[in-house]
Amino acid sequence: MNEILTAVIPIVIIGLVCAAVLVIASKLMAVKEDEKFPAVRGCLPGANCGACGFAGCDGYAKALCEDSSTPANLCVPGGESTAKQLSEALGVEFAEVEAQVAFVHCGGDCSKTQDKVEYEGFSSCAAANLLFGGKGACTYGCLGMGDCAAACPQNAIYIKNGIAVVDEEDCIGCGICTRTCPNHLISLVPQKRKVTMTCRNKDKGAVTRKTCSNGCIGCKKCEKSCPRDAIHVYENVAEIDYSKCIGCKLCAKNCPVGCIEM
Repeated sequence: MNEILTAVIPIVIIGLVCAAVLVIASKLMAVKEDEKFPAVRGCLPGANCGACGFAGCDGYAKALCEDSSTPANLCVPGGESTAKQLSEALGVEFAEVEAQVAFVHCGGDCSKTQDKVEYEGFSSCAAANLLFGGKGACTYGCLGMGDCAAACPQNAIYIKNGIAVVDEEDCIGCGICTRTCPNHLISLVPQKRKVTMTCRNKDKGAVTRKTCSNGCIGCKKCEKSCPRDAIHVYENVAEIDYSKCIGCKLCAKNCPVGCIEM
């Protein structure tokens, strides 16, 4: 019995000492949390999508508490209701949230382009992209295997005629799909936009025409017709600046291949 006590007592004493040290350390080294943080964090939806530009909801809440210049209307999935709650919790003026939705910049469906090879590997855009840029003739186009659809928390993306399509009624603008697409074809665009560019092919016009009848040929007719300098051709493909676009639709009307949709 004495032998057991001799072995146990030192262990108990060591355990008590370690516990005491940990308690003292936790008090001395504790990082004080901003009192506003729980209230601010509670306003956010918890999607942790990163659409606000921060590392999840915790990162955004921390930035709001520590930096007064951080806008309280960056949570696109939360919409105006979240922005209102945040403005009240922070005591700042309410600012409207511009509703955004995901859009797939590819119009090269089965009727506009064709496959260059027969792919029989793992059904994944990321995997197919590693093999000669996928099965499609256009290496910039949608790979059509649904990685974005699988990643969407709202089931707002589906595959139709070989390319991904976004159901804007269900899309909350979280932006998860934009980081999933290996060809970077998906971006968040204003929900109230009047025109949208459906191509990201950077090849020269003659090459693009051989791979997709709906591809941008870089002719710059859209650029020349825009009265607000809101569309420019970069690396042989047109890009729209929605902060300047007034929705006149002249770019779409002047596009000879129809890759700018109204």
